[in-house]
Amino acid sequence: MDDEDLARDSVGEHRFKAFRQAEALIENRRPLDALKVLQPVLDAEPDKPSVQLLAGRAYFHSAQLNHAERAFTRVLELDPADHYARFVLGRTLQRLGRLVEALGQLRMAWAMNPVPEYQDALSEVNARVRLQQG
Repeated sequence: MDDEDLARDSVGEHRFKAFRQAEALIENRRPLDALKVLQPVLDAEPDKPSVQLLAGRAYFHSAQLNHAERAFTRVLELDPADHYARFVLGRTLQRLGRLVEALGQLRMAWAMNPVPEYQDALSEVNARVRLQQG
């Protein structure tokens, strides 16, 4: 292993630690701090679904919903089978008031992984759409 390999390993380890720290910050309801920690990782690895998903979660929890939508959409461009990204994209669209679009994403998420949390969200948005339609 030469100096270049060591440097690459060190950078990778630093990014991994930053990613884990950002996860912990989100869990502790500090999404803005998480975004600060995650930004260098996001800059270095913008096409990594896990990085975009974590950024999207931080944006969502800090009410930066347009940024969250872009991050979750990017995850789905990279991995269309990610049911959780579809779920949180649906929740983001719901918060943006785009209920019909939210319904589509939530339906797909539930079809891919029929867990109670997805079903509850789907039922909630379905009810709101019906109310709006009169």
